[in-house]
Amino acid sequence: MTEVLVLNAGGGQVLHKVSLKHAIGMLYRQVARVHESVPGATFGPYPVPRSVELVRYLYTKWVWETSGRLPCTRQGVLRRDKYRCAYCGRRATTVDHVLPRSRGGKNTWSNCVAACFACNQKKADRTPAEARMRLDVTPQEPTLDDLWPQDSNDEQEGD
Repeated sequence: MTEVLVLNAGGGQVLHKVSLKHAIGMLYRQVARVHESVPGATFGPYPVPRSVELVRYLYTKWVWETSGRLPCTRQGVLRRDKYRCAYCGRRATTVDHVLPRSRGGKNTWSNCVAACFACNQKKADRTPAEARMRLDVTPQEPTLDDLWPQDSNDEQEGD
């Protein structure tokens, strides 16, 4: 099933993904407009959207920078690192701060990595060097495509 990215009004803030059916319903109710569409594909009178943008701004509890950069969130870090632990490669369920927050580390893309529970506990309140753990990735800010890659099967024919 095709998923459609939902952006806040203005197009800068990613909110979540919805099904194609839900996105078409949002277009029909005129609560969203097409932000990006699949070239040449339609669903009834609507172009098949890859992303939709809300008509009215939705205020969220997320911290958002006016620079248009993606906010660093737990889910975003896990997606960026493909749910793989940055230390051992196993399935990651937590986020680790390379420089611990208690020691001045910030909640930024360059300071956060996905980690399994065991590695996160083992590293504790230390840097990877202090814990004698090798960091297998270099954390950096992702792009939208890193977090929500376009499916090659998105092309669908409508009515």
